Amino acid sequence: MTGKVSMGDDWWRGCVIYQVYPRSYQDSTGDGSGDLAGITRRLPHIASLGADAVWLSPFFKSPMADMGYDVSDYCDVDPMFGSLADFDALVAEAHRLGLRIIIDQVLSHSSDKHPWFVESRASRDNPRADWYVWAEPKPDGTAPSNWLSIFGGPAWEWDSTRRQYYLHNFLASQPDLNFHNPDVQDALLETVRFWLDRGVDGFRLDTVNFYVHDRWLRDNPPLEKSVSGEIEEKNPYEYQDHLFDKTRPENIGFLKRFRALLDEYGARSSVGEVGDGARSLQTVAAYTSGGDKLHMCYTFDLLGPAFSAEHVRKCVDDFEAAVADGWVCWAFSNHDVIRHVTRWTRPGGDPERVARFSIALLACLRGSICLYQGEELGFGEADLAFEDLRDPYGIRFWPGYKGRDGCRTPMVWEAQSEQGGFTDGKPWLPIADEHRALAVDRQQADARSVLAHYRAVLEARRRHPALVAGTIKILAAEGDVLTFEREAKGERLLCVFNFSDAAADVPLPAGVRKIEPLEFAGTAGLFAPGTLQVPGLAYFIGRLI
Repeated sequence: MTGKVSMGDDWWRGCVIYQVYPRSYQDSTGDGSGDLAGITRRLPHIASLGADAVWLSPFFKSPMADMGYDVSDYCDVDPMFGSLADFDALVAEAHRLGLRIIIDQVLSHSSDKHPWFVESRASRDNPRADWYVWAEPKPDGTAPSNWLSIFGGPAWEWDSTRRQYYLHNFLASQPDLNFHNPDVQDALLETVRFWLDRGVDGFRLDTVNFYVHDRWLRDNPPLEKSVSGEIEEKNPYEYQDHLFDKTRPENIGFLKRFRALLDEYGARSSVGEVGDGARSLQTVAAYTSGGDKLHMCYTFDLLGPAFSAEHVRKCVDDFEAAVADGWVCWAFSNHDVIRHVTRWTRPGGDPERVARFSIALLACLRGSICLYQGEELGFGEADLAFEDLRDPYGIRFWPGYKGRDGCRTPMVWEAQSEQGGFTDGKPWLPIADEHRALAVDRQQADARSVLAHYRAVLEARRRHPALVAGTIKILAAEGDVLTFEREAKGERLLCVFNFSDAAADVPLPAGVRKIEPLEFAGTAGLFAPGTLQVPGLAYFIGRLI
């Protein structure tokens, strides 16, 4: 698929986004780390899947304490990834292939090596003294509040020069910017404009609900299940009800400013990452409604271990109830979670069946969808030794939590190549042996491969308006079966997903006498008038006539 990018304003609605983790996609220099030139080389693979856009995880200048999510210069490329000229070449080639480029903006915090923070921490009266969240200690010298860092320990770090604490929701080397200061908002929006001027088509906003903190630094209360002793979390962060350290109402004002900037350029888009526990879908509703904030958001609701018809049904129902005119982006895997093939394959189960089932489900849900590199090959989570870890999160919580490196190992392009075709050097993370058999070159010519299945599903989805942007109606179903209808432009589709291992008998909707299977309909059969029989861990999609 090649061709000039269409600039329709609503291209993002129902689009397919393919996430690239630059460090692990393709190395072009032999240093063992992926780079922008390597991504450019592999763009035809992404285009062949039928993706509409490529989301690039951070490639900005950074000390790499958190693999690039600690930015020291928002307007330049880190030398390990190449140069601004390499980025421009990537954008040009992507647009030639009909792909848009979405970049990862990390606005809630910077690196402590960023010049802004270096100046801010130097004194209490310099021009940027209030650009980060500084606070006095309590009289006994302890932190200003009970807020916790996701990466472990208090969210406050003492600075001996200012003799104050500063806030960090992640690493101590990732200080939080002060969004209550309009100068900070202005400066950040100028960095966004820099990339818009270079032809970027959209932005993925990291931790978008973390931007604004409570002005009065009030303590978070404990969760009810924590008080009752019913909680069993590996990270103490999960014990609090995070009312005051994130998702503050003032965030809406900044999101409106952000959207107004994007609208100046036309046909641009934004997707926000919302991590807000039980309130996630309500936050998505607030952040995407009205057409004057974000275009869409994704949550972690389908990025966890739950794999059942009931769970997916609840997520869809909750979203549809909460979000009247907003939009969601569904994903099953990304760079922060265990790959879904591993999360959802039951003991003794078949990972390939899970991969096929999952992409069909993702393609049928109402919303845009995001794929993570390697899932189109059926990659599961790589099992790494402690000495191979690079993720500070995993190192901090080992062995109870192994971190995120298992989903970040390099792509495998060539089964027989020593380093899988990823690099000529030593890869920054080990090549997973179990991924070699799933290499692109091994699946490329196999019409029955997971890769071929992904291409077929996404191509079929593109041809059916009901799947791209149609309405969704959840139907009653018994057992571990999810049944729903999608409808648009006179096309009415029935989607049936049997999550159980046993076959299920599913009645057709009332009044339906005929159903025409779609291109990727799956395995099912009419065994009695008005009834479908769907095998275990299988699905059926058909046009109702």
